[in-house]
Amino acid sequence: MRRKNREVTDMNEILDILRSCDTIRLGLTGADGPYVVPVSFGLDLGGEKPVVYFHCARKGMKVDLLASDKRVCIEGDIFLGYEVETHGITTRYESAIDFGECEVVEDDAEILKGLQLICEHCGFEDVPLDTCWGLSAVRIYRITLDAITGKRNLPGSE
Repeated sequence: MRRKNREVTDMNEILDILRSCDTIRLGLTGADGPYVVPVSFGLDLGGEKPVVYFHCARKGMKVDLLASDKRVCIEGDIFLGYEVETHGITTRYESAIDFGECEVVEDDAEILKGLQLICEHCGFEDVPLDTCWGLSAVRIYRITLDAITGKRNLPGSE
């Protein structure tokens, strides 16, 4: 990272940034080049490594790309606004860029867990998922995060 003064090194702070993001962008590798797509997500911090869950249709470009390469990058950010400084204009933000391996979730209990975490993150804690008609149409993925980085440029930091 070029701007070391903006690096976030505390793991809990980076996870707080990620937790505060509404959406993450999922970066995948395709034969024709990179593919980036926004996804809703849920975060599980109960294990040895942080885990991100997301859902998608059972068919499509994400599914095809993940079948050929499980390595992914996720990016989440919180835009705090622009600020005029003596040297110009700067963007105030917090962001997390994380890397991991993505796997399809096959276990019914973990599928419900992943969906529940996604719903909770989106503010829908009380949705009865076991009666949701759309369960058969979605696929749940788990990303175990191996490398986690954070960066911020908060108001008053320069």
